Amino acid sequence: QVQLVESGGGLVQPGGSLRLSCAASGSDFTINEMGWYRQAPGKQRELVATITSGAMPNYADSVKGRFTISSDNAKNTVYLQMNSLKPEDAAVYYCKCNARWVGVLGDYWGKGTLVTVSS
Repeated sequence: QVQLVESGGGLVQPGGSLRLSCAASGSDFTINEMGWYRQAPGKQRELVATITSGAMPNYADSVKGRFTISSDNAKNTVYLQMNSLKPEDAAVYYCKCNARWVGVLGDYWGKGTLVTVSS
């Protein structure tokens, strides 16, 4: 299996910044894509950003120009730099990894990290 552990959430004022990290661990796996999703209370989980080796990152329109996704392939880690945060960005942020493990391609999710944007 592939395990994902997120970190970096917290409370920030509107206009502030946070950086989320997600590290993938396990054995005998190959990552195809990593990304961030978020879910606010009463809303469906939505895509924030994804990154695939050799391709341009993909962003939700609502975060373009404010959020930046990046990865460290050597560490199997993905980051989400969030700037100019708005109250509507508040949510639980989940890391997702699409990886091949023992020959099977599957999606793996972290447990989430809470981002609160409030003054």
